[in-house]
Amino acid sequence: NAAQLFTSSLSSQLTSASDSSLLGSISNSLDDLENLISTLVDISKLDAGVVKADKSAFNLGELLSNLVNEYQHLSPQYEVELRHVAFNGIVHSDSVLLARILRNFLSNAFRYTDKGKVLIGCRRQGDSISIEVWDNGAGIADDQLNEIFEEFKRLKSSQKVFSNGLGLGLAIVDKLSKVLEHPIQVRSAEGKGSVFSVKVPMGRIETQPITQDRFSRILANTHLAERKVWLIDNDASICDAMRQLLTGWQCEVITATSLEQLKLKVNIVTDHVDILIVDYHLDDDINGLDVAIEINQSRVTALPTLMITANYSEELKSQVKNMGILLLNKPVKPMKLKTSIFYLLK
Repeated sequence: NAAQLFTSSLSSQLTSASDSSLLGSISNSLDDLENLISTLVDISKLDAGVVKADKSAFNLGELLSNLVNEYQHLSPQYEVELRHVAFNGIVHSDSVLLARILRNFLSNAFRYTDKGKVLIGCRRQGDSISIEVWDNGAGIADDQLNEIFEEFKRLKSSQKVFSNGLGLGLAIVDKLSKVLEHPIQVRSAEGKGSVFSVKVPMGRIETQPITQDRFSRILANTHLAERKVWLIDNDASICDAMRQLLTGWQCEVITATSLEQLKLKVNIVTDHVDILIVDYHLDDDINGLDVAIEINQSRVTALPTLMITANYSEELKSQVKNMGILLLNKPVKPMKLKTSIFYLLK
């Protein structure tokens, strides 16, 4: 986590093309490791029944457009033509979990298509929408159709860039479809291509939600200049990395490895500060939740508080939610951190 924060901070300071290229390779390797850990955690959470669907009605067209924009950047690089049949219907699902299923469909289509075509579109089926991803790639043999949803089962890829896949993507898709109660289907002919689809119930909303594109523009134009941040983390390297990152966003940052150290630097009762960021696991069996409570109870007005933790328990999630604290799980990606700060300060 600290390494990723350091590389993000360093990227804005390098001027040499070779240095930037090397940093990019380091960052990609860290991303791969982070994705492996995150994926294994996700598998464990799905198996344990921890992941719950938070369903609501939303415009499917906006979700698909965002995914297409995301994958259009891969098309020239991997010589795969991505086509999109626009659709503006309303569906009822968990947009985050559904997007993850569709990203896996698209990634697999790119992975097993060599200089071919990929199409994403929708079909109405009664009161449901079938979201389909077609490709004219290698296809799948009949005797392998059931195996592809097994953990660590990976077919040979047509694209060298995808050769480091873990074989966990479709296993997660299978588990997510059960959480969402959205049936998935695969049709394939070896040597001709495949169709992956997920069936989602239609929904209804009165007003349109803010689009992801619009939110991204708002976030990009959000300035954190002169925002005062208190950060408590018992890991000095995390403190240093976070300080560099937040300072790069022009925040004024005070870091400490404990509440006692913070009290030596500031008056926690009267000093002005915009946001408190605290790690959950601190030294001497102290947890960040107790620290946040002590700080906020000493002030006239409680601070917007962000709790960072590797603890995925529902009990902790419920505790911080009841206290109005925003929870952010490790590893922390810089843009997710900025989004969370923006959310707390808006």
